[in-house]
Amino acid sequence: MRFHIPSLSIDDRIDALEKTSPRKYRVYSFLWRTIWLGYWFYIVLAIFIVIARFAPNFARHGGLIRGQYSIGYGAVIVIFLGSGLSMQTKQLVENVLHWRAHLTVFLLQFLVTSSIIFGFACAIKRANNPIISEWMLVGLIVTGCCPTTVSSNVVMTRKVDGNVLLTLCEVFLGNLAGAFITPALVQMYCQGEWEFANPANGSTINDVYRNVMKQIGFCVFLPLFCGQVIQNVFPQQTKWFLVTFKFNKVGSFMLLLIMFSSFSTAFYQHAFTSVSHQSIIFICFFNFGIYLFFTAICFIFSRPLFLMYFFKKDPEESTSKVYKFFYRLVRPFYYNRADTVSVLLCGGAKTAALGVTLVSSQYGDHNPHLGELLVPLVLYQAIQVITAGLLTPFMKKWIHAGPDYKQQHQDKSSPCDEETGKPDNNAEVSEELNDDSQGTSEDSYHSNNNSDHSDYNKATSRYHE
Repeated sequence: MRFHIPSLSIDDRIDALEKTSPRKYRVYSFLWRTIWLGYWFYIVLAIFIVIARFAPNFARHGGLIRGQYSIGYGAVIVIFLGSGLSMQTKQLVENVLHWRAHLTVFLLQFLVTSSIIFGFACAIKRANNPIISEWMLVGLIVTGCCPTTVSSNVVMTRKVDGNVLLTLCEVFLGNLAGAFITPALVQMYCQGEWEFANPANGSTINDVYRNVMKQIGFCVFLPLFCGQVIQNVFPQQTKWFLVTFKFNKVGSFMLLLIMFSSFSTAFYQHAFTSVSHQSIIFICFFNFGIYLFFTAICFIFSRPLFLMYFFKKDPEESTSKVYKFFYRLVRPFYYNRADTVSVLLCGGAKTAALGVTLVSSQYGDHNPHLGELLVPLVLYQAIQVITAGLLTPFMKKWIHAGPDYKQQHQDKSSPCDEETGKPDNNAEVSEELNDDSQGTSEDSYHSNNNSDHSDYNKATSRYHE
């Protein structure tokens, strides 16, 4: 007769040491719960960067595993398949029609951010510092013209309980439009003193369009559509799959693989050895500062205070028609907290996928300045992920402090162990996955405009904790 002996989790094994060996309990608890669980993403990222440095041919574009397909397509497909499996179709349609947020993000990612970076690049160039490469500044301009990133902002939005559906829409629409807008912006900015870097080669633009359309179709639209179909046909099985296999953690690991491939490509093309160490240090600090600056600008655009000043009261029957018209038209530009976080993570983020394709197509794979062009782009991708990861705890607390979120959760308490405070995922997640709670339609702004109006997809916020 066989007896089934239940296996103990790592947390259970550590808790078992509390009475028998308090010293080991403190050490193991610190290493596992504080160091690994708190910073596993950055630890694995550092390991991948080291591997990319000494074995760049493994995951680079055109390398041993054909990183542009196995990772560039495969990893992104997994991320958006998970989003399609966990998002409610009704809320997805509502967020597609959220034109105000689309307009805001479009202005931020294409007009505001690119013009600011172009201004900084001109100022740095006119300083005539011989250490800073002019071609590296061109790479900085190309980075500013790129649309929002394809994967990291989706992962981060889900992590902070933001409006993941709105982020999905911005990713799809932004990258679709970016295939046309980004090359035009680059050629527009490369005039006058930047004429030497103007990639005015019309035949290569078609390659950019083809590659981007192919990636958006296969990596974003198709897995999202398949996930929606599977979710509606097999709802119970989908819930079980998401909870059992912790699909959100898989998404975070896929994001690490994408960055691994980008660094491998950059190291293989000698991007970091073609410029001075001072230039790399400068770009790192510049990218960090400019991303924080973009985040602040996105917040101002998302919640303009003057709207609260001019539209203090809800329209009544006695209110003039002009006030009612502008209230319904302009007042919803003051977004709720979940939508604001989505704009924050999309407005200042830049994709390396389109950027690398654009640089390679327009400047050529054998261009002697290719490494200098790729340095700002690759470093910006890494720094924006690290910085967004540092900001996510504050964003999550800010969303949870909202009046709507508190009211929605004050009567609900998840079954937790009183000593550890850990949620009982097996008992609670299946119920939460059934809630239609992510996204915000425009009608919600009209019904209660004096507070943060938001619904939350607890399906994608509970099981990743």
